[in-house]
Amino acid sequence: MITFLKRLFGARELPEKLTYEDARAVLESHHRSAERALAARADAEPEMLYYLAENGDEATRRAVAANPATPAKADHILADDVDPSVRSELARKIGRLLPDLLASERERVCELTLETLQKLADDQLPRVRAILAEEIAGLDCVPKDIVLKLVNDAEETVCAPILEYSPLLSDNDLLEIIATARAQSALAAIAKRRGVSEAVSDAIVASLDIPSVAALLANPKARIREEALERIIDHAETIELWHGPLAMRTDLSLRALRRIAGFVGAALLEKLCERHGLDDETQAHLNRCLRQRLERDDEKSRSAAEGIRADVLRAFEKGELTEEYVEKAVLAGQREIIFACLAVLAPAQRSTVEKIFASRSAKAITALCWQAGLSMRVAFKVQSLIGKLHADELLAARAGVAYPLTEAEMQWHLSYFGLGKSSA
Repeated sequence: MITFLKRLFGARELPEKLTYEDARAVLESHHRSAERALAARADAEPEMLYYLAENGDEATRRAVAANPATPAKADHILADDVDPSVRSELARKIGRLLPDLLASERERVCELTLETLQKLADDQLPRVRAILAEEIAGLDCVPKDIVLKLVNDAEETVCAPILEYSPLLSDNDLLEIIATARAQSALAAIAKRRGVSEAVSDAIVASLDIPSVAALLANPKARIREEALERIIDHAETIELWHGPLAMRTDLSLRALRRIAGFVGAALLEKLCERHGLDDETQAHLNRCLRQRLERDDEKSRSAAEGIRADVLRAFEKGELTEEYVEKAVLAGQREIIFACLAVLAPAQRSTVEKIFASRSAKAITALCWQAGLSMRVAFKVQSLIGKLHADELLAARAGVAYPLTEAEMQWHLSYFGLGKSSA
């Protein structure tokens, strides 16, 4: 035995084939690393794993908890372990191996396994219960009372996987949960289930909970009655989160399509127009709505740009269009305001400012900031935060503060876009 232990501790690992005597020598040596190696062995004797479950250190007990060969009695002990990482590892294993464990022909093994499962479902630490719920969510061999316990858990990380995936929850269970749900996240989890029935969909729609209805609409396997869809459309105009999933539903009636066309954006309208099976009248209606929406969006964009330019001009006339004014807008990432500021200060046409930024030329952007009378410190921020140039594209200041280009160089870059200092 002494020769074996010297060889074992020198190699720091157990041999590929381990005799009963060798394993017993490990236990008698109380060598922690050897015990941990033994605890993870699939060929370890059950009584040895049981001993390590009671007497091993934290890492050893964790290895026993993760070992599929660990006897049910040892698992039962580990379910009460003081260390949460041990119980977490056990929950992960029990959930993964539960069908095989319950298929055991030995009644006592099944009984102990179910008692262990119950202990883990009652664990005081939410993380342990969440791991268990994640592992058993899709199983149909879990006792119904444990499923219902996890469903009613106050922690979302525990109840959500069961609500979304458990095949053991009937429509009546789900309707009762929806009626008594303490957290709206429960509705969203139910809405994501594979194959939501019309009755359950009706209950979710009746709640008018925005995230839950959005999840229901995005679920292609959810069956939603036409009346429920009409109710969603009644409220959808002001709820942008519903627009995308609603427009993508394949079960919309022609009437529903026409109603949706009245409020969704141009991008979604284009997708509606591309649908197959539309009659000529509906196709014409959708195309007409799309043209009107594009015209309205263009008008809004022009109106917004004009409003920004008017605000900048007022600041300029009052002497408030200072470097601090520009820097504040740069730091806020207000691209439209910066374009308007540069157009007024340079001065330049708005379209010319857009062309300079579209060129992604650090030198041209820097020259424009110079002509606008801004410091190189602000010009560098404009390159980065407004021009969105990569780090290797940025033009840094000379000596930390000065413009790195000569006046002649900057005039040359500006002249490429029809600008120059003389135009100021």
